[in-house]
Amino acid sequence: MVRLLIAAGGTGGHVYPALAVVESLLLMRELGDEPEVFFVGGVGGMELNMVTESGIPFSGYAEVRSGPLHGVGAVRAAGSLAQMCLGTVQALGLLRRWRPHAILMTGGWVNVPVAIAAWLLRVPSMMYLPDIEPGLAIKTLRHIVNRVAVTVEDSRAFFRKGQTVVTGYPLRQSVVNATRKQGEAFFQLKADKRTLLVFGGSRGARTINTAVSAIALDLLADGWQIIHVTGELDAQAVIERRQAMGMPEDYKIYSYLHHEMGMAMAAADFAICRSGASTLGELPYFGLPAILVPYPFAWRYQKVNADYLVSHGAALLMRDEDMARDLLPVLRSLTVADLRRMRECARKLSADGAETLALEFLRTAGQRV
Repeated sequence: MVRLLIAAGGTGGHVYPALAVVESLLLMRELGDEPEVFFVGGVGGMELNMVTESGIPFSGYAEVRSGPLHGVGAVRAAGSLAQMCLGTVQALGLLRRWRPHAILMTGGWVNVPVAIAAWLLRVPSMMYLPDIEPGLAIKTLRHIVNRVAVTVEDSRAFFRKGQTVVTGYPLRQSVVNATRKQGEAFFQLKADKRTLLVFGGSRGARTINTAVSAIALDLLADGWQIIHVTGELDAQAVIERRQAMGMPEDYKIYSYLHHEMGMAMAAADFAICRSGASTLGELPYFGLPAILVPYPFAWRYQKVNADYLVSHGAALLMRDEDMARDLLPVLRSLTVADLRRMRECARKLSADGAETLALEFLRTAGQRV
């Protein structure tokens, strides 16, 4: 029996690809393969809830310590280095106990101690880059991992020749199997109205929440119905704003969607969102045009992701600081032809990489597939 270990943490854009790959591995198990899969996340991270909600029967789950090095002060960076040293010791213990044949890392600082432990114990390892451009962790770890999987062809330029394989973005089964009809029924949408989906990634986005709730009545008057996924932190504030509006039934607010997110995207005609890694896979899969608002207080990866979709005609770009002023005029300027063109451009970028990445992972483990 092949034993596989997956490490991911930090955001949904890192964790969801890992879960999608495991779902594909479990489907292969039904065909005769029987991989034993373990998951390693960061201490206190949101990945524990995501793994639990997924319902996937992992053979084991553990946490190792780590921390960010980029975009933080010297004191915190020093603390993160100390945490990584401790995390590496923890990871060495896990690898000796579970004895995986290969390791797949899909993002997050938890990957650093796991990758170092794999290198020290000579366990074959594979890293998946969900974004267009690698961040500091992946740029460092690319020198000690065996293979790197990337979402798009453009990302090959950041790695040595022969190291990469283009897989596409892995999509969960709840996303792949979602239909517009299911979404309209679940969210109680009106078939004769356009649907606007608003979300800020797994952690939410205050600027987007504030801007959309401020113009919600205007959007409803323009014929939109709104699915607004606020994130946990802003949910109560947005709910109170909706109450002040008189509780319009076509303005639907959710703090978070897990399995239901695929149905929301399938039912939507347009989206307003950040440009984390998942947008590279999910928006194209549904042919969903969007206004992308990169998070401005982090490394540039969201801007690079947004530029990729915009350059292919699949989305529009809006700066965080321009949301309050520009959002309503831009939405009102969009024509039916604009939406159709963006939808077609998005679909051309669609490539579900779950099965492809799962197969490459098995090959890294020495399996003939």
